[in-house]
Amino acid sequence: MESPQPQQQQQQGPKKRGRKPKPKEEKEQQQQQSASKMKEGKKAHQPSVDEKYTQWKSLVPVLYDWLANHNLVWPSLSCRWGPQLEQATYKNRQRLYLSEQTDGSVPNTLVIANCEVVKPRVAAAEHISQFNEEARSPFVKKYKTIIHPGEVNRIRELPQSSRIVATHTDSPDVLIWDVEAQPNRHAVLGATHSRPDLILTGHQDNAEFALAMCPTEPYVLSGGKDKSVVLWSIQDHITTTATDPTKSPGSGGSIIKQNKPGEGNDKAADGPSLGPRGVFCGHEDTVEDVTFCPSSAQEFCSVGDDSCLILWDARVGTGPTVKVEKAHNADLHCVDWNPHDDNLILTGSADHTVRMFDRRNLTSNGIGSPIYKFEGHKAAVLCVQWSPDKSSVFGSSAEDGLLNIWDYDKVGKKVERASRSPSAPAGLFFQHAGHRDKVVDFHWNASDPWTVVSVSDDCDTTGGGGTLQIWRMSDLIYRPEEEVLAELEKFKSHVISCATKA
Repeated sequence: MESPQPQQQQQQGPKKRGRKPKPKEEKEQQQQQSASKMKEGKKAHQPSVDEKYTQWKSLVPVLYDWLANHNLVWPSLSCRWGPQLEQATYKNRQRLYLSEQTDGSVPNTLVIANCEVVKPRVAAAEHISQFNEEARSPFVKKYKTIIHPGEVNRIRELPQSSRIVATHTDSPDVLIWDVEAQPNRHAVLGATHSRPDLILTGHQDNAEFALAMCPTEPYVLSGGKDKSVVLWSIQDHITTTATDPTKSPGSGGSIIKQNKPGEGNDKAADGPSLGPRGVFCGHEDTVEDVTFCPSSAQEFCSVGDDSCLILWDARVGTGPTVKVEKAHNADLHCVDWNPHDDNLILTGSADHTVRMFDRRNLTSNGIGSPIYKFEGHKAAVLCVQWSPDKSSVFGSSAEDGLLNIWDYDKVGKKVERASRSPSAPAGLFFQHAGHRDKVVDFHWNASDPWTVVSVSDDCDTTGGGGTLQIWRMSDLIYRPEEEVLAELEKFKSHVISCATKA
């Protein structure tokens, strides 16, 4: 399926979180700038990016159970896990969704990859730290390429069907793709765009980042520069294949119904289109992120450049249910709703902080009143996500190149105060420092506990491209202390026993 662009992209100023990407071959000018920055850093007696990275890499065998490093020629602004395809003795095979944000010399693409995820306590410590930063990982193999109309800013997968993903680009439309039915394309200059399986219309201006899929129903949520939040139900365009557990990811044809000729489709040349179920207005600036309540398809929340967090309920109208003014002291970039506890919502902001709100008590004297402010980043926070493995754990990534893992259960507890250094932020128990530039996205793996994929846009530090890392911290870090001590005692007894026999 090939087609021209779904809707003409509207000309806008530069995105706050984007930049003109360059391939890794075009480095000379950026390397000179980087060298200049390093000299300035040394004058201030601050370790350079490379020095921090070298220190991190030396600790990889101690901190990680497994790590894979994959060099990207072009940056990817989003990374998402897809369905698990196969389980084997020592590793599992799983889909991974990425993108290639190019400079126009070749087309922008949506990439479907197959990833081999090594199981816990399989990888040898000396092997996981011996990787070449400029090389592709043997654990990540490109499976299919879709030529995308415009750069891919955000990817989200539909929980009700392992074949369906949605993408945001620099246009008002949301594009829906059946990744198994889409043909594999060769991304060369001049190639026509792949044809979306469904186009969601309803925004009046570009919608670039805010995108979410509902965990309970096949609903899609989006936010954009038109200051609105738009809701769609794609139920009518999904056949029974979507909810049939007997169907494998690669079986059958497209699960998106195609409109019959003349059947209410004014974009027949581009693919079927669908209007919104509701358009929700209440923000006063660009909507940067949206998320559904984990237990309700009718409840959701959004954050924006107006520093507001807004809760919505589609059952009671298109206006805000609760509007939290000054949720942060700057633009809000990201939001996530706790899948284990409907009352807890995380937000991340350009003010460098992550804040946790309780929906039962969101404001005080008319402004945002978070339960706690997590202060461990030194630049704008770009992504927050709760862990699927433990209800109190979440991650946050930022423009400082760090991906922090937090546990709010540990905030203020005596055990935490005794175990962490005095300068460590409260609740922070792991810091992934393997990226040398801003970490634009990450995603916990629901199929492999405590496994994370993260991606950085490396234009500032290496002159172009990006870095994809798949990693799992050592279980000695997150397991209860009594379990770890008991295991160490067993190991000690085993060593003594072996020495006695010898």
